[in-house]
Amino acid sequence: MLDTAGIIEIRWHGRGGQGAVTSAELLARAAISEGKYAQAFPSFGPERRGAPVLAFDRISHKEPIRVRAEVTEPDVVVILDSGLIRIVNVTSGLKERGLIIMNTKSSLEDMAAEFGNKWRLAVVNATRIAQELLGVNIVNTTMLGALIRATGVIKLESLYEPLEARFGRAAASNIDALRRAFEETKIKE
Repeated sequence: MLDTAGIIEIRWHGRGGQGAVTSAELLARAAISEGKYAQAFPSFGPERRGAPVLAFDRISHKEPIRVRAEVTEPDVVVILDSGLIRIVNVTSGLKERGLIIMNTKSSLEDMAAEFGNKWRLAVVNATRIAQELLGVNIVNTTMLGALIRATGVIKLESLYEPLEARFGRAAASNIDALRRAFEETKIKE
């Protein structure tokens, strides 16, 4: 779990079409519904479907957020596609004792070795969950479940309304994916 006394900064790494921007937005909406201060925003360049994309969240439990720049020294890095670790420096600026949350079919031990046991780590096979419950390889709601499990930054239930507003009839299966990822996430402190 994260120390939630100050501002928590999260950087999302995904590929165009995987839902990183949507995840950041849904997380911020849920945090605001809990009475927290939050902001979410993407980093856009010449992205296209499948190209690496970034999105960011800041969440504060106590005071308004004044910073409006990209998150360069995150507390948490969320990686929606494990293939990105070969082409993007996903740990750039990650704080000491920072947390990596990763969609992977690899074991927790293998991924800890991959990152040199330098940071805390949480892993979940979000792709499998999304394919089984949603029928698509869009892992945004599953990775939100992993993020909540690993950080406790918001309550799981706080995402239900934003998911219903965003996905309509598909919200029920997205909530199922969120819950299942929450349960299946493995964490190494």
